[in-house]
Amino acid sequence: MKRDKSIPIPLFFILLVSPLLTAQEKLDPQVSRKLDWFKEIKFGLLMHWGPYSQWGMVESWSICSEDEPWCRRNLDDYTEYKRRYEQLKTTFNPVRFNPDRWAEAAAEAGMRYVIFTTKHHDGFCMFDTKETDYKITDTDCPFHTNPKADVTKEIFRAFRNRGFGVGVYFSKPDWHSEYYWWPYFATPDRNVNYNPRKYPARWQQFREFTYNQIKELMSGYGAIDILWLDGGWVRPDSTITEEVASWCKSPYEQDISMDSIATVARSLQPGLLIVDRTVHGPYENYRTPEQQVPDKPLPYAWETCMTMATSWSYVPHDRYKPARQLIHLLVDIVAKGGNLLLNIGPGPDGEWHPEAYERLQEIGAWMNINSEAIYGSSPEPPYQEDKIRFTLAENGNVYAIYLAGEKEEHPPADIRITGLSLPDKAQITMLGSRARLNWKKEGESVFVHLPGELVEHPPCRYAWVLKITS
Repeated sequence: MKRDKSIPIPLFFILLVSPLLTAQEKLDPQVSRKLDWFKEIKFGLLMHWGPYSQWGMVESWSICSEDEPWCRRNLDDYTEYKRRYEQLKTTFNPVRFNPDRWAEAAAEAGMRYVIFTTKHHDGFCMFDTKETDYKITDTDCPFHTNPKADVTKEIFRAFRNRGFGVGVYFSKPDWHSEYYWWPYFATPDRNVNYNPRKYPARWQQFREFTYNQIKELMSGYGAIDILWLDGGWVRPDSTITEEVASWCKSPYEQDISMDSIATVARSLQPGLLIVDRTVHGPYENYRTPEQQVPDKPLPYAWETCMTMATSWSYVPHDRYKPARQLIHLLVDIVAKGGNLLLNIGPGPDGEWHPEAYERLQEIGAWMNINSEAIYGSSPEPPYQEDKIRFTLAENGNVYAIYLAGEKEEHPPADIRITGLSLPDKAQITMLGSRARLNWKKEGESVFVHLPGELVEHPPCRYAWVLKITS
């Protein structure tokens, strides 16, 4: 993921709504239809995984020579550290890898698309590329003899079999490639370490290397719905805005010719969504606020990408967010018109931490009752008030979702709603219950009364959904 010094949140979202290309403006009809699909599915899975999981540490960033917390390492000798990091390939053997179990757990949780890190910034490829031997299928990697060695292919197969949309995470920078970090020079930061204008042939080799790898992923891994490009500092200078200026500090332009990449990708995958993160324009079909939720709906398609634990990559004793918090995040994001892309980092053995499965089970139990308030919904003013979030179904039903407090195991007997004006004939029920609820107007408020049985035995935990039909 992108690691940078945070822009203050209010400024961040003001900049995001600047008059740039909006989600469906000037889109090919096939892309526009795919974007409509994306906005309906609401809940997805992201996975960061690679040899670095053996050390239980941050993905890629420890080999970046920047003075940032996520770049810290446990060895003073950088050259030796990088050598040992790259040698992790020779011990990476995730023998418990079982993508069918992941897909089943994600499906039961109500997730509907998956995005997998085929290559992070360190350049290690989790797919069978022909462009480098720094990959999981190389003979120096012990897992290469496993029938499921091409883990990207296996993951996409398993999730497609359960009806998931499939997305390719791909890092534009490649810190292992000699065409990006040329060994002739030192590597002072995350950027290309030579001047592409002075060495145009070398930069062209990097362009071709990137183009060829993306072409491999678009042509050899089945139907792909999303190409999710990370590493937003690799971009034309003309696209650098105030929003990203604090971490786009390279003195060299890093244009990899997105026109060519998009053309070949969509020739092989018609209707493909392309997410060139933070590079606002025709190849950022939707936006991806990271570890943040906006204060209000945004005027374009978007997803919040967020960790289930604290780290993007596997950490042995990481702290996983409680199910209540995860469900509330999903509800809050959907009420503002976005998607939640929730990250889980597999371990070095190819398994998720048990808590990840537990959280997905709890989310699934909630979704089994309340998913009609989530899928295919759109924001409904006033979007939120106090503990309540609102969504609107395509058929006109409105859902008022009450977010329970940390120790609130039962809904209140009377729920007050002030942001909606209901017609006298409106009917209200709670999802998971057949009881028709009494309600009354008092001034500008609506009070919904829950019978004692429903208060004592609610249909689910963590959040309760009132369905309002006219």
